[in-house]
Amino acid sequence: MLCWLVVLVVPGWAPLVMIVLAGAFSVVCVALGGQAEREFGSKDPSQVSADEWAGQALALAGLPMAGGDPLGSAIAVGLGFVAFRVFDIVKPPPARLVERLPGGWGILLDDLVAGVYANLICQAVLRLWLNSA
Repeated sequence: MLCWLVVLVVPGWAPLVMIVLAGAFSVVCVALGGQAEREFGSKDPSQVSADEWAGQALALAGLPMAGGDPLGSAIAVGLGFVAFRVFDIVKPPPARLVERLPGGWGILLDDLVAGVYANLICQAVLRLWLNSA
């Protein structure tokens, strides 16, 4: 995924780039989400991935990396990905509630909630890990 590549290749710029990516994919999702639902005949169609990109970008934004250690950085990115997927599937409050919103907002916001939860958990876990090393 593009988000992984950005974090691993340009870690110094990654937080800013992740926020820009999350914003750009959010705009696309909200703008085209309603049309996609009509075209594909379902709420939150699987053919739409802009919401996943936005959520994943939020999950990875500003995660502490292991001081330039490639393995540590890969672990951080992997943890961010897994945490995002778990929260995207489980949909803790308010994700399930905002998923009911119409059009692109409903498609997008549950993934942004999952991205925020994933980021918070990863921030805590990674900071504890890095501080104990």
